[in-house]
Amino acid sequence: MTPAQLDILVAQIGAEILARVDRPGGLSHKPKGEGLNLPDQVCPDCVQRCVQTCARNTKTIIAAGADRVSASERLTKIDPTIAALIDHTILKPEATRADVAKVCREARQYNFASVCVNPYWVPLVRAELAGSPVKVCTVVGFPLGATSTEAKVAEAAAAVRAGAQEVDMVINVGALRSGDHEAVKLDIAQVVKVSHEARAIVKVILETALLDDNQKAVACTLSKLAGADFVKTSTGFGPSGATAHDIALMRSVVGPEMGVKASGGIRTLHDLHTMTAAGATRIGASASVKIVEATAA
Repeated sequence: MTPAQLDILVAQIGAEILARVDRPGGLSHKPKGEGLNLPDQVCPDCVQRCVQTCARNTKTIIAAGADRVSASERLTKIDPTIAALIDHTILKPEATRADVAKVCREARQYNFASVCVNPYWVPLVRAELAGSPVKVCTVVGFPLGATSTEAKVAEAAAAVRAGAQEVDMVINVGALRSGDHEAVKLDIAQVVKVSHEARAIVKVILETALLDDNQKAVACTLSKLAGADFVKTSTGFGPSGATAHDIALMRSVVGPEMGVKASGGIRTLHDLHTMTAAGATRIGASASVKIVEATAA
């Protein structure tokens, strides 16, 4: 075949393809969309990884004419047990609706334990995570813990009504340091009561950087007596975050019955492993994607 004949053949093929596209029922008459963003063609809870998660769609793709499909090796190799430990967190006050929605998409993609947000964003997160196993987590009395018990209870009640399934409340640090142990216990117990009535779990934030070891131990004991589900190191807004020493201390006090959450300053997979080795069963992090993607390295 001469170059001239090849040019003619290519032109004929191109014309035929264009004609088929423009026919009724052809591609140009399909609903317009971008990638898999066609609502009538996307499976519920789709994370756009058909090859790894949906045999039906993979067969449909092949039946449509594909003789090779690709899957992300990076996503395939990510350790799901690491992702399941992490509360994917966005608590910065300047976070926008777009920021929060992005965090929710990441949480669905990687199957994090929860998305943790300020109370205002709970309805949005509930909607964004609908149909996924990722929990909706929020904070109460955040970040200082120095508001009244009545205010914390009202905040927790509003949050669980809006869809929160996990409540991270800040302990009354000043009352604890003053030795007002009954007040601290009551503060926690009242939030636990209203949360548990809605089947939400409660994590008690100690803000360990503001406490000595004895005060940390007392705070853990009071949290356990008040019926909380977890104790947690930090808000991320205090002088410093989680340490392996604090996690080990907290675990030794609460025993195996309660969860221990390490939060504040956890930015790498090494940090996560350090905390879990010390006794943490949940991790709070905003660098969650970086952490889980490191498991595929």
